[in-house]
Amino acid sequence: VLPFYPSSLAEEELQDARKILEETPVEPLARAMQDYVGLERFWQRFNKVKLEEKVLERTREALENRNQHLRKLLQQYLAGLTLSQKVLGDPHPL
Repeated sequence: VLPFYPSSLAEEELQDARKILEETPVEPLARAMQDYVGLERFWQRFNKVKLEEKVLERTREALENRNQHLRKLLQQYLAGLTLSQKVLGDPHPL
C-alpha cells in the first residue's frame, strides 16, 4: 500500500476536479464534507497502519505455528535418540 495514492485521472480531468473543489459548495451535505477533506490523508495513513498491523499479526501466528511444529519434531528426535541409547546400552536388545 502506498502512503499517497497516485491519481488515475488525466491532466485535464485533474484541472476540472481542482476547479470544482475550489468552488464553494451550495448543498449542506457538500459543505459538511468539505470540512473533512483534510482528514483524507490521515485516514489513508491510518488504514495503511491497520493493514500492516494485520500482516504482522498473521506473520506472528505463522511463526508461532512453525515454532510449535519444530518443537514437536525436536521432541520426536530426542525421544528417538533416548530410545536408541537405551537399545545400544542393553546387552539383550529386543
